[in-house]
Amino acid sequence: MTKRIKRLRQVEVTMQIKDEAFIRPPTEQQRSWLLNSALGEFVYDLQMLDELAKRFVPGAGHLRTEDRTQAVLTDEEIMEDWQIPLMQEMAIAVAQSHGDILEIGFGRGVSSAMIQDEGVRSHTIVECNDSIIERFNQWRKDYTDREFTMMHGLWQDTLPSLGQFDGVFFHTYPLNEDDLLQQIGKSVTFADHFFAHAAAHLKEGGVFTYLSNEIDSLSRTHQRLLFEHFSRIDMQVVKELKVPEDVKDAWWSDSMVVVVATK
Repeated sequence: MTKRIKRLRQVEVTMQIKDEAFIRPPTEQQRSWLLNSALGEFVYDLQMLDELAKRFVPGAGHLRTEDRTQAVLTDEEIMEDWQIPLMQEMAIAVAQSHGDILEIGFGRGVSSAMIQDEGVRSHTIVECNDSIIERFNQWRKDYTDREFTMMHGLWQDTLPSLGQFDGVFFHTYPLNEDDLLQQIGKSVTFADHFFAHAAAHLKEGGVFTYLSNEIDSLSRTHQRLLFEHFSRIDMQVVKELKVPEDVKDAWWSDSMVVVVATK
């Protein structure tokens, strides 16, 4: 059995390899390098998380688990204001080509307005909630000179009828408890179940952006999932988010990474 130990003042991490065929490159030196690198990176990540955790707010203490597919929601329930700086950076990124944009989730219309401000050739929006569609119809009155395509339904049902786009903007949330458990509780990021769909509906060179649920960098797992479908990843950290002490979303940090994945 191979054993590695990394000791710091605050933590001790032990790695035990029970199967000697596990991580077995041609030489023992190569194996030692891989194991030491993995252990060292994990410990460093723990140190950084220790610092980042000091900036967390308590949050509301619970997440909504009722079915939200057709729930009538307040502005705050749809999207809290602390997300607006993220929406701005995501809108700039997705509309950089000024081409054809697909937006999943209309919500309050904040990101839709930002995308329009960037100037795009076409803007297709997918939204399943009837009351949100009513919001869109009111919002649309401020853009009578623009062309929109509103797809009323779940993205899972509507995407097959759509073509390809220059940019895909994904901003939605779990619709029920099962989605919450599967897509947040068991995933590195809520959007990973959409990665393949985004890539399938992007032109070559098109870009995809979404809420990353990453504080200050991208984990290796997150990067690998992206590189299964995209050729390039660009990112920036949006700091000083005004996340309230009683934030209702599953987010407690004052920063988040904005990801732009290119097909």
